Amino acid sequence: MKRGLIAATGVAAMLVSVAACGSDGDDDKAGADGFKGQTLTVWAMDGSTPDGWTKDVKAAFEKKTGAKLKLEIQQWNGIQQKVTTALSESDPPDVLEIGNTQTPAYAQTGGLAELGDLKESIGADWPKTMNESAVYDGKQYAAPWFVVNRVVLYNKKIWADAGLKDTPKTRTEFFQDLDTIKKKTDAEPIYLPGQNWYFFDGLTIGTGADLVKKDGDKWVSNLADPKVGKAMVIYKQYQSFSKAPKDKDEATPQQAEVFAKGKTGAFIGMGWEAALAIKANPKIEKDIGYFTVPGETAGKPEGVFLGGSNLAIAAGSEKQELAKEFLKIALNDTHEGQLAKEGGVIPNKESLQAQLKGNAAAQAAAPAAATGGTTPLIPEWAAVENAPNPVKTYMTAVLTGKSPAEAAKSVEDEMNKRLSQER
Repeated sequence: MKRGLIAATGVAAMLVSVAACGSDGDDDKAGADGFKGQTLTVWAMDGSTPDGWTKDVKAAFEKKTGAKLKLEIQQWNGIQQKVTTALSESDPPDVLEIGNTQTPAYAQTGGLAELGDLKESIGADWPKTMNESAVYDGKQYAAPWFVVNRVVLYNKKIWADAGLKDTPKTRTEFFQDLDTIKKKTDAEPIYLPGQNWYFFDGLTIGTGADLVKKDGDKWVSNLADPKVGKAMVIYKQYQSFSKAPKDKDEATPQQAEVFAKGKTGAFIGMGWEAALAIKANPKIEKDIGYFTVPGETAGKPEGVFLGGSNLAIAAGSEKQELAKEFLKIALNDTHEGQLAKEGGVIPNKESLQAQLKGNAAAQAAAPAAATGGTTPLIPEWAAVENAPNPVKTYMTAVLTGKSPAEAAKSVEDEMNKRLSQER
C-alpha cells in the first residue's frame, strides 16, 4: 500500500460465484488434494509480499489444497482502473489486495464476495480500527491484512544539542521540546508543511471528528464541526514551529530530503521515509530516531491515519472456497506474523506485534494502531481527495489567518459538489 493511492474507486461486477469443488460444507474437500488440478490467481501489489512470506504461503497453500498458486504482482500506477476492469469481467483474479479505503466502493457495486463466514471463523481478534474498512453496509467484504501509519522521525543529535534526554510522552511535552530546540539550537524544530493532509486526518480522528455527515440521503461537508476546528488548531500549533510553506504538502519538496540536510529536529512521516533521507545523505543514518506521535495524555497515542491493505475475493470468481482456503493460510498467525517481521508492517492482531521487535520505526508506529482510523469509508470520498483537495485548501486558509469556521465555509460548496458526484 502506498499513501497516494488510498482512495475509493467504483467497480462494476455481478455476483456469479460458484463453489470450486463440491457444495458448501463439504469440508473434506479442503484437505490435501481437495482442489487438485486447479489454479488460484492472486493479485498483490508491488512491495507487499516479501520473498520469505511468499515462498512459505505458496508451499503451505499447495500442500493443503493440492491446487497451484499463481501470484501476480501489480504496479500501483493505474491499479484502480485495472481492478475496476478486472472485477467487471467474467474471469477476474480470484483474490485481490486492495487499499483499505478502496474496499467500500468495490463492495458497493458488487465487485467483492461477502466474507461473513470467514470473519466468524478466523477474525475474532481483528482490531476494530483495522476491520472497519473491510465492512460495508454492515457486511464483511474483505479481510484486514496490514496497516502502516505515521511516526515522528527525529534527529537525535539536534535533540541532544538542545539538552533533551528523552522523547515526549504527551502532546504538551512534544510542544515543549520543540520550543526548547527553537531556543537552544539553530535548527528548525519540526518540518511540517501546511498541507500534510494525512497527519491532519489523524488529528481529527484523535478529536473524535467526522469530516462528513449525512444530510438526508446525501453526504456533505462536516468541516465546520468544532471538533474538526480543534484538530486544526492543534495542527496550527505544530506548524508554528516550522518554516515550511503553508500552501504545500509533504511531497513538495519531499520532507525526508529536507530532513536529510541535518538542520531539522523532526518530521512526521512514514517509517520508510528514513530510507529517502539516508539516500540523500548517508551520514544522517546514525542520527535518526523514531517515536510514537504522542497524544493528549500519556499512554494514549495521537490519532493516526491507518493506511493499509485488505485481502478480498472477487465476487465473480468461480473458486470461492479455494480462495477462502488461501485467506485462511495467508492470514493465520504464522504467516501474518512473518509478514510483520519481514515487511515491517503492523499485523491484523495486536498479539502479533511482538514480531516487530528490532524494527524501530514499526515499533514506534504499532501503539497508535489501536486508536487510529481512516478517511471516511464511503465511496463518495474519492472525489474529495482529487487535486486540488478542498481539505488542503481549508488547512492553508486557517494557517494564513482565517478562523476554522471561516475556512470551512469557504470550501463547503466545493466539498459538497465533490461528495455529490455521480459514480
